[in-house]
Amino acid sequence: MIGVDITVISRMEKMYDKFGNKAYKKFLNDDEIALIKKPVNAAGFWAAKEAASKALGTGIGKDCSFHDIMISKSDKGAPLISFSDKINNNFKIENSSISISHDGGFAIAVVAIETKKD
Repeated sequence: MIGVDITVISRMEKMYDKFGNKAYKKFLNDDEIALIKKPVNAAGFWAAKEAASKALGTGIGKDCSFHDIMISKSDKGAPLISFSDKINNNFKIENSSISISHDGGFAIAVVAIETKKD
């Protein structure tokens, strides 16, 4: 399953200017917030979580919240994605991959998810 999302970086800038870290807490956990150096990073994480929920076929909502999807970084700085136990169990996730890019005022993310076959 594959999901993609694109986000306007200025949207994150406006949210952060108005609400500070409180804006980020709506869709990021404390470890993720620690990785945010500027709004472009936040926009990439937003797009990643939206793309992941689309790959699951749910979108963000009651079946999958922003906080059920976690973004981290590898030792070399590459983005990594993981899911809550609820999501892993409900969707039988076996493997997942993520790519995030930023350019021209936009952040885009693609997420691929492999599930176990019954």
